[in-house]
Amino acid sequence: MKKQAFRLTVAVICIGAAVWVGTRWSSEAEDSVVPGSVNDPVVTKSYIDKKLAELGNQSGSGGQGVDEKKLQEMLDAFRSELEQSGGGSQQVVVVTVPVGKRLIAKDGAEFIVRAGKAMAYSADSNGISDLTDGKDIKNGKAVPNDHLILFPRGGRGVTAQVGQKSGLTVLVRGEYEIQVQP
Repeated sequence: MKKQAFRLTVAVICIGAAVWVGTRWSSEAEDSVVPGSVNDPVVTKSYIDKKLAELGNQSGSGGQGVDEKKLQEMLDAFRSELEQSGGGSQQVVVVTVPVGKRLIAKDGAEFIVRAGKAMAYSADSNGISDLTDGKDIKNGKAVPNDHLILFPRGGRGVTAQVGQKSGLTVLVRGEYEIQVQP
């Protein structure tokens, strides 16, 4: 009987502690997010309203209207800030890699091999990141078609497998260069 009472007491204490910890963590998480901050980068309607009100007050109209020139300057500044931070979208380019050459990625580039049989190229012991399978492809190993390959650091790439008659067709997002294989 004493054993059962002890187990029940321990269970009630554990559940109570878990509930208390859960409520403390959730309330701390809610307090730490400030709209428009780095932790909450989504632009909300209230943010736009606030910026438009500031812009209206600066134009001397007492908030009754917005100067179109000032609004255009604000939009241009926002666009340039996005481009500098890498927030602008990069286009995907179709690249044909001839046999005997390799496609080398710059920092942050992404590849998808669409046609041909590709092999990974890396000048060091590190491989390339296959995000589709979640694994590292080492130098000289086959790169599967239709898999998203990420290059966080440049200098690595893909090349056509030995004995292949035609080159590779690769979708590329980001900067790259084509090099002649030694």
